[in-house]
Amino acid sequence: MKRLLLLLVSHGAVGLAGFAAGIYLLPILTAPPAPTADEVRASAAGAQFSGEFRRDLADSDALHWGEGRVFVGRDTITLEGEISPGPAYRLYLSPEFVETEARFKRLKPSMAPIGDVRTFKNFVVPVPPQVDPADYEAVVIWCESFSQFITAARYR
Repeated sequence: MKRLLLLLVSHGAVGLAGFAAGIYLLPILTAPPAPTADEVRASAAGAQFSGEFRRDLADSDALHWGEGRVFVGRDTITLEGEISPGPAYRLYLSPEFVETEARFKRLKPSMAPIGDVRTFKNFVVPVPPQVDPADYEAVVIWCESFSQFITAARYR
């Protein structure tokens, strides 16, 4: 009986670790190719604003972070840098700078959803035509699957 219990616990722990690793690795394995340095430069050249993703934000941690320069233009939002990998990342424009999950949730109704972030090193995300980035102050990346704050940057 003791042996059976030990087997169940050990196999359950290995199964759980494998599941967690799969959740972490699947977005990396299925991500499309990141934009090239030339594509990032070309998109950033048309930017009206810029800001910086930093790892030291209040709700960023070892698994949820971003770093690099973000360029906000009328047509695209571009990152020259990296974000931690994860599933279902979404880019938002916010009327205020946020760096916590609680503040994001409070302000989400006033934010403009821009689009999905599918790459983790550099990205170029088109801005919907009805959204004017000049009406907002910050760009935020949020994980929709786990309701998790990833990173943010003030650009105005």
